[in-house]
Amino acid sequence: MSETDSDTAIAIRASDVTLSLGTQAAPVDILRGIDLEIGSGESLAILGPSGSGKSSLMAILSGLERASGGTVEVAGVDFTALDEDGLARARRGRIGIVLQSFHLLPTMTALENVAVPLELAGIDDPFDVATAELTAVGIGHRLGHYPTQLSGGEQQRVAIARALAPGPSIVFADEPTGNLDAATGGSIIDVLFERKAAADSTLVIITHDVSLAQRCDRIVEMKDGRIVSDSRP
Repeated sequence: MSETDSDTAIAIRASDVTLSLGTQAAPVDILRGIDLEIGSGESLAILGPSGSGKSSLMAILSGLERASGGTVEVAGVDFTALDEDGLARARRGRIGIVLQSFHLLPTMTALENVAVPLELAGIDDPFDVATAELTAVGIGHRLGHYPTQLSGGEQQRVAIARALAPGPSIVFADEPTGNLDAATGGSIIDVLFERKAAADSTLVIITHDVSLAQRCDRIVEMKDGRIVSDSRP
């Protein structure tokens, strides 16, 4: 098992996690016995080529997907024991997710894209919280703009603000610079690490980019549904 230091609180613990898709007669094994512990406040890169299983692992660790076998504990909660509604409740407030595709609602402004989910979650002063987070990611001057009026980098900043505004203890970012040019992507990663440091959150980045992975405290490399290395740059 890949372990963190014994005196470090564990944010995520996965034990013998498997994921199989397809039919019983013809199963396709996506994850093959993953053991992983991630310390609270750690930044971890899950590195690997397309098809290695890294995005599937993120989906399971974040509660978006159910494992076929094994156990997953996130922020002290046994995700394995929860049904779909239970997983949704467990994610709320604990987990923020940033995806390669920004998934902003086109009919809402930048401010509304961040504030409305906060409002639906029952968070006090959602528009004030959203304004503060958008300002923190460097887009406070674009609050009233719609996604189509924003550049790709600006849209990803809005997506980061939306993920971080509820104050999650764990943030997942799946290829967060995949749709951006190198310079814009670099600035987005700077923002992500700055906000992670400010909140002292745990950050898990899924990437095939070695240079991005090397910015993290720790790199877990995957191949064919297995962890093949676990190192600290």
